Amino acid sequence: MNPELVGREFPPTAPYLVGREKVREFARAVLATDPQHTDPDAARALGYADIVAPPTFAMVVQDLTLQQLLAEPGSGIVLERTVHAEQRFRYTRPIVAGDELTGRLRVTGIRPFGKGAMVTSEAEITDAADAHVVTATSVLLIGGEDQ
Repeated sequence: MNPELVGREFPPTAPYLVGREKVREFARAVLATDPQHTDPDAARALGYADIVAPPTFAMVVQDLTLQQLLAEPGSGIVLERTVHAEQRFRYTRPIVAGDELTGRLRVTGIRPFGKGAMVTSEAEITDAADAHVVTATSVLLIGGEDQ
């Protein structure tokens, strides 16, 4: 692993428009059955402009940021030896269909682990008004060459 990645910030991703059908598909995939995830009227009754994405939906946008890290030349990260070890979300507000979200990744730590390393990163996800929506923290376990 390249220790110089710590503190590295990547450029913002292209805006991602959260579609109603994408939220519904994601909700079905993760077995989120609450009507706020599929029915606009149920979501509006709770005070939202449209259907609400399940909390782990932020991973869709975070993945765009992680792709930047994985593609970084000289990072020492080899996809075939990478396992997504941990995931956390810290929300300011829920993601709602119609949101236009942008992610910006920062590598916050690299810790040796056996012959490999654990890489921690944070994706700050903001809306079209540049207001914070969620911080998605991810830990990748990168195996060494002999593992």
